[in-house]
Amino acid sequence: MVQEGQPISLPVDTAAAATRRAEALIPTPYGDFRMIAYSATPEDYTPHLALVHPDMKPDSEVIVRIHSECITGDLFGSKRCDCGEQLSRALQIAAAKKGVVVYLRQEGRGIGIINKLKAYQLQDTGLDTIEANEHLGFEIDARHYEVAQGILQDLGVNRIQLLTNNPEKIDAFDEGPITVVCRLPIVIDPVAENMGYLRTKELLMGHLFK
Repeated sequence: MVQEGQPISLPVDTAAAATRRAEALIPTPYGDFRMIAYSATPEDYTPHLALVHPDMKPDSEVIVRIHSECITGDLFGSKRCDCGEQLSRALQIAAAKKGVVVYLRQEGRGIGIINKLKAYQLQDTGLDTIEANEHLGFEIDARHYEVAQGILQDLGVNRIQLLTNNPEKIDAFDEGPITVVCRLPIVIDPVAENMGYLRTKELLMGHLFK
């Protein structure tokens, strides 16, 4: 495993370098986790985070959730998406199955909170989440997962059971050092406020909700 302060080895085609900066044991409502912060610079105010079960066995097929930041859902409980509930479910599973949650700071599918709020305004006029992003000049999904693979390597993890509904997230591991042994669904029951959003993800973005 990489020692604190030593850069993570990442694929050569990415500039998303990150270094282990600090860690501490964090007791949560779901159980205890080692929280480890990773960033490109020591001064980074928003490092990526890994929440690692204290008894995680890196040589096993570790259950892993790679969760991209969603301030509105994760922090404030917004019902416009299922992100906050997915994070809670992932932490429950990781606590029960000695897994890992990697929390990536790529808000709003990579466009940031300001542009995400602008996209929400456009959605309120009738656009779906894809149309709103494209109207603002962004990709449908601008997220990347190379740094997550580097974090898992740092943790000594090579084979994972990936908690996701997103086939693109699985595909992102095809050329990397981490092997996805299987996909585990993480489906949240829809509510009126996010029904259209989830339908768009399923029908137009290929997310697997069945």
